[in-house]
Amino acid sequence: MQHARSFRRSILLALSLLSACAAAEPSGATTEAHPRPPTRYVSGDSASPYLVARFAVVEGDLDYAADEFLRALAADPADPEIRRQAFLACLFAGRPEAARLARDEPDDQAAQLLLADIDARNGNWEAAEQRFAALPHQGLTQVLQPLLLAWAQYGGGHPDTALATLRPFVEGDRFRALYAFHAALIADLSSRAAEAGRLYRVAQSEFGAMNLDLARAMASWQWRQGRQADAAQTLGAMGESSSDFAIALPRLEADAANRPVRKATDGIADAYLALAAALRQQDASEFASVLLRLALDLRPDLTAARLLSADVYDQAKHPDAALAVLAPVTAADPLAPVVDLRRAALQDQLGNSDEALRILGELAAAYPDRPEPWTMEGAILRGKHRYSDSVTAYDKAIALIHQPARANWPLFYERGIAEERAHQWPLAEADFQHALQLSPDEPFVLNYLGYSWTELGHDLPRARQMIQRAAEQRPNDGAIVDSLGWITLREGDTAGAIKLLEKAVELQPEDPTVNGHLGDAYWAAGRKVEAEYQWRLALTFNPEPEDVPKLHAKLHDAQQALGSAEPATAEKAQP
Repeated sequence: MQHARSFRRSILLALSLLSACAAAEPSGATTEAHPRPPTRYVSGDSASPYLVARFAVVEGDLDYAADEFLRALAADPADPEIRRQAFLACLFAGRPEAARLARDEPDDQAAQLLLADIDARNGNWEAAEQRFAALPHQGLTQVLQPLLLAWAQYGGGHPDTALATLRPFVEGDRFRALYAFHAALIADLSSRAAEAGRLYRVAQSEFGAMNLDLARAMASWQWRQGRQADAAQTLGAMGESSSDFAIALPRLEADAANRPVRKATDGIADAYLALAAALRQQDASEFASVLLRLALDLRPDLTAARLLSADVYDQAKHPDAALAVLAPVTAADPLAPVVDLRRAALQDQLGNSDEALRILGELAAAYPDRPEPWTMEGAILRGKHRYSDSVTAYDKAIALIHQPARANWPLFYERGIAEERAHQWPLAEADFQHALQLSPDEPFVLNYLGYSWTELGHDLPRARQMIQRAAEQRPNDGAIVDSLGWITLREGDTAGAIKLLEKAVELQPEDPTVNGHLGDAYWAAGRKVEAEYQWRLALTFNPEPEDVPKLHAKLHDAQQALGSAEPATAEKAQP
């Protein structure tokens, strides 16, 4: 199967998230009702607003959820689960009731972090330090705790103590880069230039690739040391390792003289963001989302946290909430062009493609030497089946890349998809091969080109080699397993093809191409009733327009062979 994967990369690090409220979604909850469910309740029944609140969380309406949890809590103030859910909903909705509810949650880490942050915001640094020190020394909190303690100590006027708190962790083995970075920030704010420089270099060495946080802080320090060329080089290295931010490099360079962390509360917010980003590979999405909310409470202008929060909401299938979290970012923000790219992608997801294209048009005019707006326009147009227009947009993006490098392979791959769909196969084949020249083992390119050759009957041994290499890298990718099954069927191994295609259907049960291929394999094996079922099922999964008549033709032939009088409709097949 051709894997038309979109390469809209997540900003910073993507996290899989629903809040604690969404994690408590009742079994069998539906999301097909109105945005807000009916609010007529049985008098005195606290369960009704509680269930409505949980429904509202699933719908992404946390402010409404907070209202309903508070109603449920008023009816049953002794219920600890309702109280905790009410606290979390208020926290995520940015409601002032969160602080009041937090005082009744002495064993909840999020509540204690919020109260410590309130102390810090009010300048009560000793109280904040005490709360941070009282956090349990276990799990994720033990990673965060030294950073919070150090920033509370710095905020209280004790930079020596703060650096001493972090020193053993900087010299340790676990999360050394994170601790060295925050120690560098504290040394920098304390006008200890030499120590700050040493610690920034330790952080850079330990992180390996340059990330946004480190690049901005280190470039600011270099600029203030009179090393403007080094500052530009540092930011440029970040742009190379994270192309999401390349469009913002001129603005980031212009902002390099400003400190990205100006005070202790900024440092606490940055610590929350850093750990939230680091959690994407762990099953800790609830804690990550709490940390992002706490970061934005302390520092609403922390745009990197807003971008990561938007990714969180997007992955939870709430693009409207993602747009809302990005709304406060102004055009003057150095990361504004990155935010605008994200807004365009979200608008397109919401069905507002014209608005998305308008945003991208303005970006292309404002940044005429950057390929990113044209790249995203190509992806949007391709998603709308406007393949020729998509190719034109990709052409404009590629024309702005004078020396394509490994990092540019997705652009040639995506243009190749648009060209193939526009029936421009020679151009598509050249782009796929160019993508493989830039990055030889990319599984999606290997799969797409190998599958296309299989469909054309061209060099099947080499096509199998490519698909096999892709499958070795991604053995549980349904599209790639489908390709492997399809070429196996073309080679005459029907039994082997059925085994692979059944696995592909398990991996992608609602994909029309995969189901159609399994039907073909069943038909080849003489399992005609099962083949008919799979083809009918494929019609229910919104196949490509050109595939619909092919499926109907197969069903017609199947009905003739089976002597069936039933018309070949696209009604949903029943097991």
